[in-house]
Formats: sequence, structure tokens, C-alpha cells
Amino acid sequence: MKEEIPQLFGTSGIRGELGDKITLELALKVGLAVGTFTGRGKKIVVGHDPRTSSPMMALAVTAGILQCGCDVLDLGMVPTPVVGYAAQQLGAHAGVMITASHNPSQFNGIKLWNPDGMAYRQEQERAIERIIHQESFERVSWDSLGRVEDIKSFIPTYVEDVLASVNVKPGLKVVVDCANGAASHISPLVLRRTGCQLVTLNSQPDGFFPGRNPEPSEANLGELMQVVKATGADLGIAHDGDADRMVAVDDEGRMADFDKLLALVSAQIGGTVVTTVDASAAIDRCLNNGNGKVERTKVGDVHVAEKVSEIEASFGGEPSGTWIHPHFCMCPDGILSGLRVIELVQKKGPLSKILDALPTYPTLRVKLDCEDENKASVMEKMEKDLPHLFTDVKDLNPIDGVRLTLEDDSWVLVRPSGTESYIRITLEGKSQERADNILKESKNLLRKTIESFKE
Repeated sequence: MKEEIPQLFGTSGIRGELGDKITLELALKVGLAVGTFTGRGKKIVVGHDPRTSSPMMALAVTAGILQCGCDVLDLGMVPTPVVGYAAQQLGAHAGVMITASHNPSQFNGIKLWNPDGMAYRQEQERAIERIIHQESFERVSWDSLGRVEDIKSFIPTYVEDVLASVNVKPGLKVVVDCANGAASHISPLVLRRTGCQLVTLNSQPDGFFPGRNPEPSEANLGELMQVVKATGADLGIAHDGDADRMVAVDDEGRMADFDKLLALVSAQIGGTVVTTVDASAAIDRCLNNGNGKVERTKVGDVHVAEKVSEIEASFGGEPSGTWIHPHFCMCPDGILSGLRVIELVQKKGPLSKILDALPTYPTLRVKLDCEDENKASVMEKMEKDLPHLFTDVKDLNPIDGVRLTLEDDSWVLVRPSGTESYIRITLEGKSQERADNILKESKNLLRKTIESFKE
């Protein structure tokens, strides 16, 4: 009988509430496992966000790594992209970031990075889980312990290199909201160095996140939207807690549509662009004019990064604002993403106008309860039956659930949740009537299919 190994990693590292799933004991074990997996004598970069629990979590991870005979390159409090870039540039063998990203203060987590700045792949995460479960740590004796090297002096190198990777000219007025997170020092510095007229919000690190919840959603960015409009700024930029994401506010003080913004930046970069199965067809419409093509992959920035690397794509991203810039690093970088949006505005004009120039198609989302043990069977049947609902299916993509693209560029995705007992339907219709009809047919079929597998 195959041994059942508890799963620690979700779609973006290990994450949970401190004292519940996330403990110092777990952090120590992750450090031991990463040191064991990487191998004695290797160098591992460690950084953390400003959460109240992050410094002690980083110390626990560091202790585990040292006990395996690996050296720790200590960055201190930095955004996630700096950890990935440092691992790449300094010839390290792995990177560890202590962060719970967009989650509230009581949460924390651990993200692991490869030498090229890409997040650990699923098979690597399973290997770490196996080592922890079996406690097969390879500790060394007292005279072979690793050492800690302070590499905070690398941070200016990141700043210089990220500025050199874009062509931003002085002049725009930008408001940046760092959520009191890990980008609070670096993102404003980078923007000032470009010559932007800068207004800062929530740009002093504070692990309690007193300014706003670190999730950069419309509900949490009311102040940013107001300040952009009140100050006559050209745009606003907001980060999450660890700054691997970026969302934008246009010159009218409106949240930029995630899918449209991704599509516009993709078209600006050109070439082959990777996005997820749940992203809008706006990206296809922007790239299908001869400027490039779209490849889709499973939901999750790790899957995007893997596909970008595999096919040597020019760019990759999720609508959430998690974007991969392979010319720079395979780690998602919200600071560089913000610079890309500034480039776009400088070339194309006001963000509100270029966003409004793209057609808006109605998007609908629903979820239906489904027992976890039935998800695979339900999805297998949906893959067979869903295409028969429509007479104009242009493409079927089964890479993550099942996505149908229809002849008028409407589409529907049926996909099981990876963390909850739901199956989700996401769709985009050419008109509201078309969207409503697609939802009605798809929802009825999914409900009947779920019911057929109930006892």
C-alpha cells in the first residue's frame, strides 16, 4: 500500500495561520528538508516580509538549513522578487521566502525558489513533504555546520538591474500603495529613480498592515483610487504583502481590469505569451493581430513559469497581477510589472483610454458543491459531455478542468477547486444574453453530473 504523505504545499507555497498550520517547528523542519534536498555545502538565500512572525520564522528556517551544512545568504526584509533574483544572480542553489503574500497579519507561509528564480515545481514540493514526513534529514556534526552571510548589500544591485531592464522616461505622476508590506522601501525608490513624480501610500513596513489589507482588491484600494483622482495622477500602482503582484488604478481613479491590463502589456511585449485557462479572451484578441500568440496552462504562477521556461516564451502572467518577466528572472515581480505599465502609458497614452478602447465582454462565475472524492469522476464526464452542449465549439483545452472556446470567441471553463469542495464555472460571452445562456446550459449539466455521483 502506497504511503500517504500529508500535503503541506498549496498553489503558492505553504500557508496558514500562525500557531495552527504554521509553527516554528514546521519552519525548522522545512529548513532541514530544504538543506537535505539541496545538499551539504550549498548556498541558500533567505528573505522575509515584515509580518510580526516573519523574523522568527526566518531564524527557524535558517537554523534548519545550517544544521544540514548549507550556508545561508541572508537578505533580511525584502520583497519576494529580490529573493528569486538574488538566487539567480549570486549562484545560490535555492531560495526561501517567509511570507503569506496577500493574507492578513495572523497568517504566514514559506515559498521555495530554484536557482533560476522559478518557484519549486510540484515534484520538488512533494520531495520536501516526503523528507519532512519521514524525518529523513541529513544533519551534519558541530564542526560542519553552515554559516550565515549578510547579503543586504545585494538590494541596490536589484534596484539598478530592474531599472536597466525597462525604458521608462521621467514625467508621469504615479501613486504607489505598498500595503505596509515588503516593497515599502524598494518600490518607491525604484519609481523615484525613473523620474516619476511620486506620491506614496502605506509605504512604511508594518507587519500589522495598518493601512489596508494586503490583498490588492478593489475593496481594499479605495484610498488609492481616491488619491489618484484627487492628485491628477497618471496612474496608481498597488502591491500585495510580498510584492510578487501588482495591480493598477487608471487616471480616472478606477481599478484597471485585470484581464485587459494583462492583454495590453502582453501585446506590447509581443511574441509567445503564457497565461492560464481562466484568463479572458482579451489577451487572444490583442495578440492575434500578428503580434504574437497565446499558450494557456493550469491556474497558478508556478505553472505559468514552467510553461514560459519550457517554450521560451517572452512573457507570462495571471489576471491576478502575478506576472513573469523571463528576460529578467523567472520569479513573479510586482515592481517590474509596475514599470511595464508605466512604459505602456508612456507609449499609448492615458490608461483609462487604452483600457476603454478594448471591448468588455460579460464574465460570469459560479461554483457548485462537490465532494472531493467525486471531483475526478465528475470532471471526466464533463470533459466528454460539455462539448455536446454547443454546436460551435472551436477548441477544447483539458489541461486544467475543461475549457471550451466557441466560434464567436465566447468561452466556458469548468474546473475543480484545488482547495475547497467545489467545482467552478467561469465564462465570458460575446453579449449578456450569450453569457447567460452558456451559464444556464453549463450549470444544468454540471448539477446533473454531480447528482449522478452522489450515493
